[in-house]
Order: sequence, then structure tokens, then C-alpha cells
Amino acid sequence: MSKYILAIDQGTTSTRAIVFDHAGKQVASGQMEHTQIYPQPGWVEHDPNEIWDNAREVTGLAMARANINNSDVAAIGITNQRETAIVWNRHTGEPVYNAIVWQDMRTQEIAQELEAKYGREWFKNITGLPPNTYFSGPKVKWILDNVPGARESAKAGDLYFGTMDTWLLWHITGGVEKGVHATDVTNASRTLLMNLETLHWDKEICDRLGIPMSMLPKINPSASVHGYGRARGPLPGVPIAGILGDQQAASVGQVCFKKGMAKNTYGTGCFLLINTGKHPVFSKDLLTTVLYKFGKEPAVYALEGSIANSGSAVQWLRDNLGFIAHAQETEDLARKVPDNGGCYFVPAFSGLFAPYWRPDARGAIVGLTAFVTKEHIVRAALEATAYQTRTIMDVMKADSGVTLTELKVDGGMTANDFAMQFQADQLGVDVVRPQILETTALGAAYAAGLAIGFWKDEAELVANWAQGNRWTPQMPAEQRDRLYRKWNKAVTKTYDWIDDADDQ
Repeated sequence: MSKYILAIDQGTTSTRAIVFDHAGKQVASGQMEHTQIYPQPGWVEHDPNEIWDNAREVTGLAMARANINNSDVAAIGITNQRETAIVWNRHTGEPVYNAIVWQDMRTQEIAQELEAKYGREWFKNITGLPPNTYFSGPKVKWILDNVPGARESAKAGDLYFGTMDTWLLWHITGGVEKGVHATDVTNASRTLLMNLETLHWDKEICDRLGIPMSMLPKINPSASVHGYGRARGPLPGVPIAGILGDQQAASVGQVCFKKGMAKNTYGTGCFLLINTGKHPVFSKDLLTTVLYKFGKEPAVYALEGSIANSGSAVQWLRDNLGFIAHAQETEDLARKVPDNGGCYFVPAFSGLFAPYWRPDARGAIVGLTAFVTKEHIVRAALEATAYQTRTIMDVMKADSGVTLTELKVDGGMTANDFAMQFQADQLGVDVVRPQILETTALGAAYAAGLAIGFWKDEAELVANWAQGNRWTPQMPAEQRDRLYRKWNKAVTKTYDWIDDADDQ
């Protein structure tokens, strides 16, 4: 029997391949960053061909470093940045335009028109999502409306749409030579095009957005054999048996299989998901999404709160302001001051996502006095993620009726003890980090392994999970609430900054 599962983790800033063994331990990995393209303020793009090239290269690197060949790999799992949209010619394999990234803001007018014409609740009742720049459907509409000849080619059946998982799967399984055009329910649930109840594309929505159904990939369970590596590909004959959007993958990697279990991933953005069981729970302010679907088992759903900017705020302090040379420095700087000095940093660089849904918002640092130093601003940036997470968790409690007893965490910021302690203090519950930190890639590996019997069942995956660190609340409730009240006041100062369609 093959000994390993290989996971391809296609993220916002880089692509990784990680080889996992049966215990869920990382054996070897490869990683490459890709170019961030900013054609205009508020626009973010990626080159799909660069990402495919990188995926092949990091797969080879991981295999070489693990000293294994394709016969040692039982299956491949794919996880990906979710809402990023690609449209390509299925005959040539060439994208008609760069991938439009989930953070991109250019579809604000499209989203506003959809909401005005059909109503926010109409979309939410079908898809669990509001019309917003975040999701893939409006991005596809923008490409068809703005790329010369694209709409005509789409109507002729020559174009495919896919998120990054679909793009990679299509290439791995043959590309123009009969490559598999498919996705899984978790990624499909982030397009604004899928019916949450039926788990099929919704024709009425596609018609209203002007997206031909022929462009759309087949929707499969997350854990199922989607296809096999092509003869000339990086892993010939190996099944691609798991696909999960990155945040759902992290939930699976954190083994959040029981109703009420929650995880928060701290990456470029911040994404908190709570398992709501086998029936979708709809929320006025949060997203309802598919958490996973394993084979023929019923789909499991989640409520999600998405924060657009978390780690990116630290990146901004490093790259734009030069406050730090490395993200690791933020903890030492934050600890040099006893508090934030009255300074609050709302990193609404791409507007505010859940639960505000204010695309008109922009980032602000408020409460500045001559007393405030660089250390206070760095501390305020770290605190911002904890405040935003608390806001989402409060809404989740109200909407799901579930009271959180602890929060599982993963992602880059969990290495920062100050940030995680402050998170526990703001939530008033323990924050727990696992021993295996690569939970996103691990979740994709778990889905693939379950599909082919590499792991027998969910209980076997739960047995792999082990606690790495735990932070327990220490801050008095009065202090916690006073800080949070000021944060909420700071958030209101970011509203209505964008007041013209052409003003970014």
C-alpha cells in the first residue's frame, strides 16, 4: 500500500505541496510565491499560468525532499484560495484574463446592482451569500462584460470557469486533452451561483448574472475521486481524491466534525467557521456555507465570518511603513507598551467583510495623540484581529444558539503568543493551537485519504489531533469590554469613505 498523501495548498500569496504520512505528520514540502498584480487601486490579480507552473514545481520539490516517487503516493488533495475566479478557453487552455482574486473590489457596482434589482435576501436564501465583491459569480460576469469577445466565446461553449482548485484539477488530469472540469461543494458554495439545499448550480441566478451554464464545472463531494493524474503530469495515475476550499480544509484539518466546534484561521485574512450540522443555518450578517461533504454522506454546513485583512495588516506595517523587517518582531514591539495608548487600527483595506459588509469602508488608525508610538500602532494592529473575531463570534452565538467553549486556531499569527493571549482575553474562552500547524493542507490530505480508504473514518483523524498550546483568558471582564467598546467606536469611523463609483 502507498504510504503517503500529497496535498497541494494553493494560497493567496504562494503555492505549497506537502507530503503527509498516515499519522498526519508532515514529511516534506515545497513552496513558491507568485506575483501579486495590482492594475488599479482596489484591483488584485494573479497569473493562472504562473500558478500552474509553480504547482508542478513545488510538487516535484516535495517529492524529491521526501525521497519518494508517484508509486508511494496514494492520493492527491487540493485546497485553494476560494473565491478567486479564472475563465479560460477550454480548447487552448489559455486564460482570457488574469485570475481575479477574492480581495478584488472592481465588482462593487455589479454587486450593488444585483442587490438593488433582486434583493440581498433573495440571494442569501438560495446561496447563503449576499451579493458582494468577495464572491466568484460577479467576477465572472465582469470578465464576460469587459474582455473583448469573451461573452461570444462563452455563449459558443468555448470557455470554462473555475476557482483555483478547478484550474489545477483540469491541468493535472490532462488539460486540453480531456482534462476533468470539476470542483467540490465547498468551493461551489462560494460562487454566489450554487443552491445550498440542492448542491447544484442555480440556473435562475446564472441567467440573472448572464453566465452560461456550459462554463460551470461539475460539482462533486469534497472527498471523492475527481480524476487521475495524466501520463505526462507530475503524478501519473495517482487519484485526485480530495478538494476543499482553504477555510473548510482548515476546519477538517482541525477535525471540527461535531456541531458547535469552531476554528479560526489567521492568514492574509481571518476566517472563523462553526460547524452547524447537516442543515444550513441562515444568518442576516454571516455567510452560510458548505463545510464538507464526504462521499455519499450528507453535506455538513457552517456559519462563517470572514475578515478581509488580518495578517495583511502586519504585512502593511512591514512593506509600506517599514515599522518591522519581519512579522515575528511584532510580538516584542507589542510587549514594550502596557496597552495600545488609546490607538485603534481598523485595517479595512478592502472594505469590511462580516458582519458589517461595508465595501465603502477604508482603513483607519484613530485615537492618535502625541503619546502614541510605533509600538502602540503595532500592538493595535495585532489587537484588531482579536476584536474582529470577537464581533463575529458574538453574531455566531446569537444565530446558531451555540455557546463556544473553546476556539481552535491555526495560521501564521498563532505563532504570536501576545496575539493569541489577547484573543483569549477578548473572547473569554480558551484558544487552542494544534501540534500540527499545517491544518489547511492537512484537511485536503484527510479528504483525499478518506475517499480512497487511506484513513478508515473520521474517528481515525480525530485520534491524530493533538494540542500544541493553550491560552486561557486572564483579562478582567470590565477591561475587556471597555477596550471592545472603543474598538466598535473606531470601526464606525471607517464608514462611507468611498462615496463615488470611480473613487477608490
